[in-house]
Amino acid sequence: MSDGDRGWSADPAKRNSGLVFQSYALWPHMTVRGNVEWPLKVAGVARAERESRTAEVLRMLGIDALAGRYPNEISGGQQQRVAIARTIVTKPGVLLFDEPLSNLDAKLRVEMRTELMRLHRATGATTVYVTHDQIEAMTMATHVAVMNAGRVEQFGTPQDLVDRPATAFVATFVGTPPSNLVPVLRNGTGWTVGGRHIAIEPPQDGALAMFRAETLGLAPASGPRTLPLEMAEVSTIAGRTMVTGLGAGGLRLTAVTEAIPTARVGDTIHLALPEAPSAWFAPTGERIG
Repeated sequence: MSDGDRGWSADPAKRNSGLVFQSYALWPHMTVRGNVEWPLKVAGVARAERESRTAEVLRMLGIDALAGRYPNEISGGQQQRVAIARTIVTKPGVLLFDEPLSNLDAKLRVEMRTELMRLHRATGATTVYVTHDQIEAMTMATHVAVMNAGRVEQFGTPQDLVDRPATAFVATFVGTPPSNLVPVLRNGTGWTVGGRHIAIEPPQDGALAMFRAETLGLAPASGPRTLPLEMAEVSTIAGRTMVTGLGAGGLRLTAVTEAIPTARVGDTIHLALPEAPSAWFAPTGERIG
């Protein structure tokens, strides 16, 4: 599309790409059929082929019954389908989606995720999808680029991001719930985690220990590898219980357990740490073990 080093840029009409805007950007004075057909008109496609291809994508997106309506006469989800139909009618080789589901309600977003994945399989187009919703990214993508402050922290398959996070940011961003990171600090001849002396050996002072939520447990009382926390949240996730506790210095740990805690929000709970963390990160965020 463009090359800054060589100083050239392909004309937009020759890029063989399509863009679905976050705000749909439908032309309000055109019907659904008119919106979808317009890119073909601009491209100079003959009328018979325009009508055939427009009808085909309207059926593919399940909006053929809305062909004669205007954007203000259809729902947000239907408008999104029109925007997608308009984009794919020219059969682009690359599809770009800019947070296309952010304006939809939660139920419709789930339904549209399925539709977009079906569409991807049907068109075979390479698709680049920008989203702030990690569930969308992890359920839809073959590969994910996790960005932070304009920098790519890690690029890989969804499973790679969960199993082998490359940075502290990825570790605490990806996953439901994401992993816990706790600084391990030297105190005299030993090491402290969350202000308590714990038998642990970090690669360096101040290293961040990563504990996956499913490796933490609820202990009935204080022990040699437990941290006392104030219970902040309890919720059910996939038939298990997610418990979040708060400690001194802004410490926040989440555990996924089989048992439902008897404590209430505000009570003190004791989270038990495993024998060793799942990974280590330097204080600056890069993975070191």
